[in-house]
Order: sequence, then C-alpha cells, then structure tokens
Amino acid sequence: MDVSGILQVVENSKLVYPNEEKSRATSIGSTEAFQKLLKQSQEDPTSFWNSVAKDLVWFEPWKETITGQLPDFRFFEGGISNPCINLLDRHIENGAGNRTALIWEGENGDTKFFTYSMLLAEVNRFANALRSLGVNKGDGVAIFLPNLAEAFITVLACFRIGAVYNAIFSGYSEKSLNDRLVAFEPKVIVTADATQRRGKKIFLKEKVDIVIPTVPSVEAVIVVNRFGAEVTMEPGRDYWWEDLRAKMSMTCEPERMEANEPGIVFYTSGTTGKPKGVVHSGMAFVVQNYIYAKYHMDHKDDDVFWCSADIGWLTMHIWGIVGSLANGVTTVVYEGAPDYPTKDRFYQIMEKYRVNKLFTAPTALRMLKSLGDKVLENFDLSCLDVISLVGEPFDAETWNWTYEVLGKKKIAVNNTWGQTETAGCPIAGASWLTPMKPGSAGMQFLGADVAVVDDEGKPVGPNTLGNLVIRKPFPMLCRTLWKEPERYYNAYFSQVEGCYFASDLALMDQDGYIWVVGRSDDAFNVAGHRLSTMEMESAVLEVPGVSEAAVIGVPDAIKGEVPVVFVRLAEGYVESDGMLRNINSSIMDQIGAIARPKQIIVTEVLPKTVSGKIMRRLLKEILIDGTVVGDVTGLEDPGTVTSILDAVNSRTNT
Repeated sequence: MDVSGILQVVENSKLVYPNEEKSRATSIGSTEAFQKLLKQSQEDPTSFWNSVAKDLVWFEPWKETITGQLPDFRFFEGGISNPCINLLDRHIENGAGNRTALIWEGENGDTKFFTYSMLLAEVNRFANALRSLGVNKGDGVAIFLPNLAEAFITVLACFRIGAVYNAIFSGYSEKSLNDRLVAFEPKVIVTADATQRRGKKIFLKEKVDIVIPTVPSVEAVIVVNRFGAEVTMEPGRDYWWEDLRAKMSMTCEPERMEANEPGIVFYTSGTTGKPKGVVHSGMAFVVQNYIYAKYHMDHKDDDVFWCSADIGWLTMHIWGIVGSLANGVTTVVYEGAPDYPTKDRFYQIMEKYRVNKLFTAPTALRMLKSLGDKVLENFDLSCLDVISLVGEPFDAETWNWTYEVLGKKKIAVNNTWGQTETAGCPIAGASWLTPMKPGSAGMQFLGADVAVVDDEGKPVGPNTLGNLVIRKPFPMLCRTLWKEPERYYNAYFSQVEGCYFASDLALMDQDGYIWVVGRSDDAFNVAGHRLSTMEMESAVLEVPGVSEAAVIGVPDAIKGEVPVVFVRLAEGYVESDGMLRNINSSIMDQIGAIARPKQIIVTEVLPKTVSGKIMRRLLKEILIDGTVVGDVTGLEDPGTVTSILDAVNSRTNT
C-alpha cells in the first residue's frame, strides 16, 4: 500500500511529554515506575497478573495464573470470586458506601443519583427478581435497553447471580434484534416501554413483542416503565420492573464464579454475514479492565467519570461499568443524543457534573471542534483532566485541538485501540505517565504482546504497513464465539499461526508507537495502488473548515476503484470552489495525484453509530445503488440517510 501520506504524519509527529507534577501524583508515582511495571508485565506476565488479581476479592485463590496459549487459554484457573462484589461490595466494606457511584441524566433532563450502598441495594433487589423467575448461573439474559440506570443495574445483577448477559443496542430494527435473540437464546429479556432520542419516542416493548414468537427460549420479559407508554403485557410472561422490585429483598448472596466462566456475550455488527457472538469471561474481564482503566484514566477515588458510549456497545461495559466501578469512582451516564436539544449539550453535562475524566469517541470530539472555539467561552471546563478515546482512527488535527483548545494544554489525551474481541485497549498510553503522540493509538500496554506483521506472519520494520496481530493471550481477550467454536478459530486464528488476527492495518514507528490505519477491508485499490480511508481522511481533516470526513472507494472502469470524499464543514464555513480545491490539494500533497478524488460531496451530516463510528458502507450503497439496502437502525440518527441522499443527488461537481 502507498503509505506516503501516513508516513508524512508519522514523521512530523512529536512526543508531547506529561506534566511531571501530574506524574508524581498518579498512583504509581513516576514515569520510571510505570515503565518498570510495563516491562515486568511483558517479560513476566505470570507475576504481573498475579499481583493485579490480588488487588481484588476472591472466595478461593487460583491454582495457576496462566494456562494454555492462543487460541485456547485460561487465567486465574480455579480462582473463585464474583464480579459484582468487586465492583460494589468491596468499596462499601472499605468505607465508601456513601460515595456517589452513578449519576444518570435523561435526554429530557430527568436525573437519578445512587451511592455505592444504594446501587448495591437496587442490584440485589433485581438479582433476586431474576432468580425468582428461574434465572440461574449460566442462563442467558438479553438487555434491550437504552442508557438507563436500570440497564446498569441489570448488568450488575447478572454478574451477581452468574447469569450470562447480552446487551443489544436499543436502536436496532426488529430484524437485527431478532437475529441476536435467536442466536443467543435468552431465558429473560429486560426492556422498556420506550426510550427517547432527539425528542422522538422509540417503542422498545413493541419491537420485543414482534420478534418474541421466533425466540422460544424466552420465559419472561421485564419492562421498565420509562415514559408510561401504552404496551401489551402478556400475563404470566411479562412483568413490570417496579412491581418485581417492590417484592424483593435488598440482600442477595453472590454466586461463586470460576474466573474463566462466561459472563458476557456481545454480538459484532459486521457489514456482511451473521453477527458473531463474542464471549468474555466474567471475572477475568473485571481483573484486566480494573488495572487498564486505572492507568488509562489515572483513576482516583474522587473522579467524576463520563463514558459517552451507549450501553448497547461493549465500550460502555468496559469503561462506564467495570473499569469505573472497579476503581471506585463516580460514573455519569446520559440517555440521549450528545448534541440535543442544543448542540452544546455535551459541554453542558461536563460542566454540570464537573466531569474530570472523559472517555469518548473521535467523532464526538470532531463534533465539538466543529461548533467553533467561541462556544467554549460559555462553559467552565477547568475540571477536565483526562480524555481517553476509542472507536476509529483519531486524526492529529483533532488531537491537537483537543489538547490545546479544549484542554488548554493542561490535560492528558489518551488515544487507544481496542475491539469487541479484545474488550479493553491493549494499545494505549498511561495518562500522565507516558508521552503522547498526536494521531497514534499508543504503545502496547500492560501485559499485551502486539505486533505488526506481513501476510506470512513475519514482523515488518518500523514505519512499514502490515497486519496488526496479538501474539500472547491476556485475561479479557475473547474466549470463543457463542455456540460457534469453529467459527472462532477460523475468524481470528486461521490467518497467522499462533496469533490473534485483528483485521486491522497498522504500522509501528521508531519509538514503538502504533498507528492503526483502519480495517483491512476499508482499504481500496486505485490503479494498483492500495490506499486507506484513514490516510486520506487525515489529509482532508487538515483543511481549515473541515469538521468531519469519510472516504470510500467506488468502482471505476479504468482504475478499478477511485476515492470519493464526503465532508461536513465546521460552523461558519460554507462550500466554495476554494474549499474544494484546498481539499484536493491537501490529498495530492500528502498522498499524490493517484489519490485525487472523483468527487467531493459536502453534506450536513454523516451516518454514525451511537458509539461514533462512521458507517462508510452506507455511503458506498448510496453512491453505487442510489439507495440504502442495508439495515440503518444502528445509526445514531436514521434520518441522516435522507439528507445524504439529497446531497448526493444534487451534486454535479467532481
């Protein structure tokens, strides 16, 4: 692949060093101490994971720390514990019962607050409710809820009784919901009468009623009364959340769980084929995300932490539930769209709750940047200390804005890389302890062995594009695919022997920092030259006035494929011939004439999931087919499709 554009960014990037005073105030106390810990984790993973796990509470100690190797491995074998007691009970027993655990805000301004003691009481009530309906250890519970406090309570209750849960994005269509329920075969579904997105009601129980006849495993449906919507309740099967809760005790004995027993199933939503049910163990997931969140975020007891993801994506479970609660911090959860009813809602939430630690997506930061710097003058965000992010490549231009303008050069910006299959982020930095590099995803993190290799599995040299692989297991790495073990081996371990194959293209620079270019299937060929979406998008985003960009390849009779660029402009900028020329020039200057786009389409919106990922396949369908043939219910705002269709249909320029 032609990587000249990426290399230019890499070569021009400079290390941004953390504040020494901040470094000394972290839990480990210095950059040198962290580097020593990082070295230990990679050279002697057994002693490292041993010491991490001992920070948590166990009923019985493990017999062996690590057994097996990729793709079949186990951690803390024989160790007996429970995830929930390490997220709630442990802090209460240490005197933090009255510390705020959860702050919930609805899109309409409703709020709820839970201390650790209050949250445990609610979790125990609902855990008892699940047990009263026959849910036992290993049984499946499907969670079809938006970002409600009840969604968090359900997750923690499943952990407490050893149920295996699957959270499903509440914006999915009946078909997407049905696909996941049929594959997962839950005993119980937890949903709500309705939710709200951009002021519009989405009726969830209605969707469940449509698909439930095809899911014979379901014995009960529990419904949260969020808006008092009129719903059909089938006697003997359907139960109101509050009616069940009121009958239950606030005491619930936690299930004894072996560290490798399954706790979470999350379905990937690939562009083609049947979704894959990625299985994570319960307790091992908690162990690793406890230590990762601690260093990724520099978590402290008095943090107010906000993960802006949706409960339907694993990001929220990694950071907003397990990572934050394992570290005993206060976590914020918001139900609605981050730019509704006003575009500065994101800033409003940060200021209102004095959020000092934020985990979000690159798209969210590009959205904030597009509002213009003057908007920031209306808010006091002096509380902000750390911003970490994941989801897609993070361009250096927005990184610099985040650090210099939003953070006033007083924050740590921690870009990371992770997948549903890896759970947390094995490529990242440690806030205030490792130098930052704008645009890079960071270095291989604690206990991770990550490499960039060629198609034969041989490591490539510095600044050489290759395949991203993981060479050794870590506790939170996926263990199998739900009821599809052969597919697990074929999907992740058939490409490079002995390695987990991430299907991402990346390069490692001379300082050991990894630059993830994007999915290998996001690349496209122009006259024999392989180009990446990330490379071109980074060039476009450097043009003043460009807020967001998405690049796709479309068929061409002569060149095979040619790039088409979609852009959204920042506030105060309008489309002009000069703007289009600047975009063209930036691409050709950084990559070459081969990358000259066939079209540049300016649109008011781009199609994004709630987690902030741009759905490029939808853009390709619009251009090639003139319509969208795939499922759009994973979009944060399905109405964006109409706007993009209008923009495409009105274009005549190239």
